[in-house]
Amino acid sequence: MFDRPRTGERAVLVHIDIGAGCDLDELAEFKDLAVSAGARPVAQVMGSRKAPDPKLYLGKGKAEEVKTAVATEGAELAIFNHRLSPSQERNLEREFQCRVVDRTGLILDIFAQRARSFEGKLQVELAQLRHLSTRLVRGWTHLERQKGGIGLRGPGETQLETDRRLLNNRIAQIRRRLDRVDSQRHQGRKARGKAEVPTVSLVGYTNAGKSTLFNRLTDSGVYAADQLFATLDPTLRRLDLAERGSMVLLADTVGFISHLPHELVAAFRSTLQETSEASLLLHVIDAESHQRSVCVTEVNDVLGQIGASDIPQIEIYNKIDLMPGEEPRLERGQDGLIDRIWLSAETGDGIDLLRQALAEYFHQEHVHKLVQLIPSDGRLRARLFEQGRVLSERITEEGGWELEVELPKRSFERLIQQEQDLEKRLIA
Repeated sequence: MFDRPRTGERAVLVHIDIGAGCDLDELAEFKDLAVSAGARPVAQVMGSRKAPDPKLYLGKGKAEEVKTAVATEGAELAIFNHRLSPSQERNLEREFQCRVVDRTGLILDIFAQRARSFEGKLQVELAQLRHLSTRLVRGWTHLERQKGGIGLRGPGETQLETDRRLLNNRIAQIRRRLDRVDSQRHQGRKARGKAEVPTVSLVGYTNAGKSTLFNRLTDSGVYAADQLFATLDPTLRRLDLAERGSMVLLADTVGFISHLPHELVAAFRSTLQETSEASLLLHVIDAESHQRSVCVTEVNDVLGQIGASDIPQIEIYNKIDLMPGEEPRLERGQDGLIDRIWLSAETGDGIDLLRQALAEYFHQEHVHKLVQLIPSDGRLRARLFEQGRVLSERITEEGGWELEVELPKRSFERLIQQEQDLEKRLIA
């Protein structure tokens, strides 16, 4: 056995490709994550396998290589760019005689450092406790030294049961607090809905420049830095579209990343609800990144997990100041609507084009329709209230509804595609 150090920054980074080639950008991101958490990488071990080893994740030869690197460099921890099972973590710690942290634990540690608001801290703690609940036995390995005898049987199991009970009590307490916060957020969203104030949510891969763009548009002082997960807590600010005499609410949210731990998606669901209920998403993309198409896919996958995949998007290709010869511009789709903007949030080039696009989107052509619904169309009625403005409503003799609605042409066309019964219900 070994005494696990409580702290330590010297780290050996371990990356094993499973059935694929080595991706240099993924390795660079892994190193950035470790540095963002405060680690000081002193060695890096890479390899490949067809499938993870059930006991150690990596093979015996690579395990020996990592063990040698830990001993040679005096490392206090080994960080894996993979999700490890609790048993794999315990086996690796016994093998290396140092702490082992997997990708999920690494990202959770970064989030714990970045959380500033009351809600953010609760969400991070909830994710950490869920992650810890399967790993409690690690803290009590010293009891294995006791080999039985009168008065020495079973203390580890008793302590473990106590820890689990305390842990479950704390998780339940955090959930109750988050439910209250979520209720307050819901009231805020409801009030904005009544005031017919649309919300525009900034989404994108971490370090794509969302917070810099947010500050540029709203003159806010949101923390922005060239590091992963610089922003964790969501922020909302008013954005005036002065040339058209209207305004929207702009929301800056947490950045996404490849293989985002399920614990974080679950814990931050209430925060990400600002995104799932937005009127429009501005998908900020690092235009200079060689992996931008992969990042776009990862972000869209997470949006699907939180139920935001159907919300209209405008892609914002940021950081063109790092691309010689690239100029700010708008690009339109086949329907004539703006679907892509190239700009630099750092220099401000192209920001006027983004404001123009927002003004155009929220003042696009509206359609005015009269819809007659039957009693079983409750879901369709709710979607009409969500997507548009109900000018009038009356209950029909059959127990259904007759609604006069006004909604953006794009939203109406999307509803026609998603709700097959809508076209049958149109009166005029």
